[in-house]
Amino acid sequence: MTTDAPAAEAHEHSHADVSGGWLRAAVFGAMDGLVTNTALVAGVGGGGAAPRAIVLTGVAGLVAGAISMALGEYTSVKTQNEQLDLEVEKERRELERNPGGELAELVTMLRVRGVDADLAQQVAVQLHRDPDIALRLHVVAELGLNPADKPSPRTAAVSSFLTFSLGAALPLLPYLFGVSLLWVALLCGGVGLVAAGALSSRFTPRPWWYAGLRQLVFGALAAGATYAIGAAIGVTAA
Repeated sequence: MTTDAPAAEAHEHSHADVSGGWLRAAVFGAMDGLVTNTALVAGVGGGGAAPRAIVLTGVAGLVAGAISMALGEYTSVKTQNEQLDLEVEKERRELERNPGGELAELVTMLRVRGVDADLAQQVAVQLHRDPDIALRLHVVAELGLNPADKPSPRTAAVSSFLTFSLGAALPLLPYLFGVSLLWVALLCGGVGLVAAGALSSRFTPRPWWYAGLRQLVFGALAAGATYAIGAAIGVTAA
């Protein structure tokens, strides 16, 4: 008696954004905003500045940093996309000028990936019948990037601007609400660093406490250094 093997079923699934779009920019912006302004507040406060001066410095750092982050992200992602476009055009010209050589190159790439020689030849010939498919395959195989999945410069810029602003605002909150105590501001910055690190761990295999403590240590090192410098300059100036 024979039994039919159960038919395999395809199940839909999704993957996280790994193309360097909004996620990388958002995480970078939040961490940079928290570390930068927490350290800035620590340095100015360590130098003995008045609460009003601390708020002014922190707000200036927030605005300047958020704009700088947004412009930097836009420019870097735009440049990356333009470089990819240039490489795609270069590969397109190669396919037009030397189709035989590019076909042999695809056969070699398939064989390296474990496809038998005869089958690799058949598959490569079939795929090269469509120039667009052939171009995409060569670009992905040679550059490791898919031209159809380019990150958006605008998305990266907006993400970094918003998250930097949010992160940079946390150490200023006590002063804005009338609590003119440096340790409270640093505590807010520390809590924000732990929270941001814990949230970012949702997209990685790291446990939340590890990611949170790692960011707290990075922020503490930066704040400690600027506090010491601020205290030294403040004492000297006095």
